[in-house]
Amino acid sequence: MDMKSAQGSIYLDGQYLAHNRTYHVEDSPWKARQILRIVQRNLISPQTVCEVGCGAGEILRQLQMALPAGVKFVGYEVSPDAYRLCQQRANENLLFYCEDFLSQSGPIFDLLLCIDVVEHVEDYIGFLRQLRPRATWKVFYIPLDMAAHMVVRRKPLMTVRQEVGHLHYFIKDTALAALEYAGYTIVDWHYTPSQLDLAAGVKSRLLRWPRKILSAFNPDFAVRTLGGYSLLVLAK
Repeated sequence: MDMKSAQGSIYLDGQYLAHNRTYHVEDSPWKARQILRIVQRNLISPQTVCEVGCGAGEILRQLQMALPAGVKFVGYEVSPDAYRLCQQRANENLLFYCEDFLSQSGPIFDLLLCIDVVEHVEDYIGFLRQLRPRATWKVFYIPLDMAAHMVVRRKPLMTVRQEVGHLHYFIKDTALAALEYAGYTIVDWHYTPSQLDLAAGVKSRLLRWPRKILSAFNPDFAVRTLGGYSLLVLAK
């Protein structure tokens, strides 16, 4: 699969950068903590880490600061705009490539990260199948856009499509089912309260407390109705 064609031109012609000037660098420390949580909970100590669709590379930089010295990190990104941001973070053990990861032959990594990528890829099942043999452990971060309030309002779904490039919308069950269909074994997963911790807009802030209160009683129902969560999955 050619990820450049699969993901569309908005990552190559500057459209994505126009809507997302920072490539979400400000969210990267929080996402790195979520990744560390699931990796450490499962007693995984990777020596090689690869991120596919690494954006500005800040998640890898945060992980490098948190994991032992000597761990090797590699990031792949098809967007020239993001790659320029990556280069500011490169060092001896943190390398970046402006290439389609799936078009390259290479080593099998201990840990492969696919953070906010699956929803952007046109043939995401084919993409997942090709990723699976490239690492022992895989971590996926998938936004759960298909919440009741998003469907009723309609506009938010189109906003994430037009400004962020989401082609597919998931609930927890369809995300896990897609990974299993592509041949993965689910080892662990948890919800990540992205809109509770990272909410920037007025509407997101207004929903923060209803989301927090409802999720304390019934997390699945809170995620399906009010949204604002993503799914972090550890798979083999």
